[in-house]
Amino acid sequence: MYWRVLPVVALAAPTHALIRMGCSQLVVQRLDPLVTPGQVPSPHVHQIIGGNSLNATMHPSNHDIPKMSTCTTCQAADDFSNYWTAVLYFKAQNGTYKRVNQKGNAGFEGQKGGMTVYYMQNQLADYEQKTQVTAFKPGFRMFVGDLNARTLEEAKPYRQLTYTCLQDMSTRYPETKYLPNKPCPAGIMVNVRFPTCWDGVNLDSPNHMDHVSYPANGTFESQGPCPTSHPVKIPQLMFEVIFDTAPFNNKADWPTDGTQPFMWSFGDTTGYGTHGDYVFGWKDDSLQKIMNEPCYVNCKSMKTQTIDQMNSCTVEQTAKEDMDSWVKEIPGQAMTEE
Repeated sequence: MYWRVLPVVALAAPTHALIRMGCSQLVVQRLDPLVTPGQVPSPHVHQIIGGNSLNATMHPSNHDIPKMSTCTTCQAADDFSNYWTAVLYFKAQNGTYKRVNQKGNAGFEGQKGGMTVYYMQNQLADYEQKTQVTAFKPGFRMFVGDLNARTLEEAKPYRQLTYTCLQDMSTRYPETKYLPNKPCPAGIMVNVRFPTCWDGVNLDSPNHMDHVSYPANGTFESQGPCPTSHPVKIPQLMFEVIFDTAPFNNKADWPTDGTQPFMWSFGDTTGYGTHGDYVFGWKDDSLQKIMNEPCYVNCKSMKTQTIDQMNSCTVEQTAKEDMDSWVKEIPGQAMTEE
């Protein structure tokens, strides 16, 4: 599976595209068509957004995402991609668990769970997105992170997977690599930033990571150059996922040993194992057209839909499991104390 392109050449006039869009929750379930295709249920729970053609396999040879989807939970009406992360749980002192709901970001109040998705050419704070990028191609997919990481050293290769303890909905700093160890008044924001350099050939790789790379030095924000092995600049794809931890902020309910009470659905209490998945599914060349347009957030070439339309797009669980009640065990996890 490959697609040959040449390294991007600078344009005579700079382009400036950056888009920020809300995406409501499509489904919460144990399904992972990227890492464990065909396995139902998958090892741990995910919250998934995007197009409703989602299924357990979604192989690009026989699954044309834009054609097979009839709706999307994303604000961009031409984006039928699927995006997902693991789910956060709260562990009570009696040993039971409750899934932490997601909530919409500032500007997307009324959105049903989900996350905020960015496609950027330069750093988020730069209103002049002057770097030309090549949009993802049909069949493209990628993964970032290591769900087995439990130390800072193990998490270091994934430079920009972080957490923000929200004091209010405008908080963006500081960011940490570990789960916050104190109550966060407005919730915990999980920041997932994907690599921004592509080898220009492979739409995927066995570990879903080797065909992409972070800059050779510096960061995307500092406009570090792509390595020669991955010369093609692609958009910075970023998720902001806000877990509504406020209902669990009473310190009297937290562990008596002083540790924090939240656990990822794959059993991690450190936060170092956070990760994200992406399966591209924009219609035709709609994403490239947006990336080529001089625009910042409000792009004329991006067709949009209402929050009500986003919220109305859902799919049934493939593996039927209770995702809303207090449970003795997180689905898929034979829990052990870490």
